[in-house]
Amino acid sequence: MIGWAKALAKRHWPKLRIRTILFGTLLFVAALPGVAALFLRVYENTIVQQTEAELIAQGAVLGAAYKAAWAAGLTDPAPRRLAPEPPRIDLRTMPILPPQRAPRGRFAPDPRAARAARAILPIASDAAAVTLTATRLLDARGVVVLGRGDVGLRYTALPEVRTALAGRAATVLRARGQARWLAVLSRAYAIRVHHARPVLFGGRVIGVVLSSRSPRGLFVGIRQDAAAILTGIALILATLLVLVGLLSRGIARPIDQLARASEGVALGHVEMPDTPVTAAIEIAQLYDAFRGMAARIERRSRYLRDFAAAVSHEFKTPIAGIRGALELLDEHGGTMAPDERARFLANAAADAERLQRLVQRLLDLARADMVTIDAGASADVVAAARRVADSCRADGFAVTLAGVGAAAARITPEVIETVLETLLENSRQAGARAVTIGIIAGDTVRITVTDDGPGIAPADHERIFEPFFTGRREAGGTGLGLAIARSLLAASGGTIAAVAVERGACFEAVLMR
Repeated sequence: MIGWAKALAKRHWPKLRIRTILFGTLLFVAALPGVAALFLRVYENTIVQQTEAELIAQGAVLGAAYKAAWAAGLTDPAPRRLAPEPPRIDLRTMPILPPQRAPRGRFAPDPRAARAARAILPIASDAAAVTLTATRLLDARGVVVLGRGDVGLRYTALPEVRTALAGRAATVLRARGQARWLAVLSRAYAIRVHHARPVLFGGRVIGVVLSSRSPRGLFVGIRQDAAAILTGIALILATLLVLVGLLSRGIARPIDQLARASEGVALGHVEMPDTPVTAAIEIAQLYDAFRGMAARIERRSRYLRDFAAAVSHEFKTPIAGIRGALELLDEHGGTMAPDERARFLANAAADAERLQRLVQRLLDLARADMVTIDAGASADVVAAARRVADSCRADGFAVTLAGVGAAAARITPEVIETVLETLLENSRQAGARAVTIGIIAGDTVRITVTDDGPGIAPADHERIFEPFFTGRREAGGTGLGLAIARSLLAASGGTIAAVAVERGACFEAVLMR
């Protein structure tokens, strides 16, 4: 199941940048305190609104019972159209009034209102006992007809009562006198919700239901809703774990794998891991770059091993010849005929000259491998080819330029001349009598060098560019000329290859413009 989920995630994983991952993680962590504070404020406001809704419902029921007892079976001639009444409390904006104080002086309640209050006394008492709500019934003048020891007191000084006597329900918040310091943690702890609801009959106010109750404390509410709150905390922790996993799989683990691969390359074991699907875009680009670098290092290491073996082989033959000649001269020099001595010395001199040529060409190859072409380099290919053609023409060896026009390439004139001289010299040594240099300019500059010599075997088209590969070893060939030409062109982004033709040999070089 876990493996299936991982495979599904890898198939649909989006490509993310490191800055996106870090920004999302840090933004989420930075927003957690604000989200928690907002949650507590919203949750606390909801608790207080719930208390108001309960007072509205209780007031509506007691008001209906009071109205029925007051009217004594009469039908309301102007019934009010009833509609749902949502809570209106907002702890952020609603002011908190001072605690409610009992007014001075007593007044005679309205007799009709008093009889109605006595009739619903059991209902009001049971409701107050169950809901812990302080409930009072006032007559049309604001005098208490049903209360807790304050019957006859007049509450018209309270703004909510004045609003109710005017025919509109009102809810206010008043301060409590207990543990005011807890308001720092919970504003709802230090308040009490007061609701005044008018009772209408015939379009006029016949009484007011005045009720008040303390809302649930924030911490009490948290304890009662612990399951939902713990679920929210678990979701936050799960989100954090997801973000940690994203950072791990997108950045940390891929970098760790790349570090181990780097150690392997340093030890000579090139084992490049696959780019993780969950890696960030920059990490994936780093993997691609490192993979290319490791491949180049491996090719260079293989090249150096093969090159060292080839150099050893090429040097071994002339050195062995020189050593043999010296041993023969040392052992039999006194008895050796002059012509034999001259022949051995000539062989040793030829081997020494071959060694000298090999050393010089190896230095040329090393310089070609290390040469760099400036980005702003530019050469007139036609002018360079004309100079080489003029210098290489001789009796029995004709050099012709074809397709001549303006052609500039991103290369130096010296490199162009060296490459063309190498190709023309190879043609001359192979026995060609005529060479044609063709130049075509387009998106790139193409140079073709075609001769009428014996040609190149198809199997050797690529091998001729390998160091020390030559078919003229007995004539003194080192097999390094074409390798040097390819390295010089590669330094400027160019290429050279042998092209199959019906007769003779053909090389094509492509230069960047």
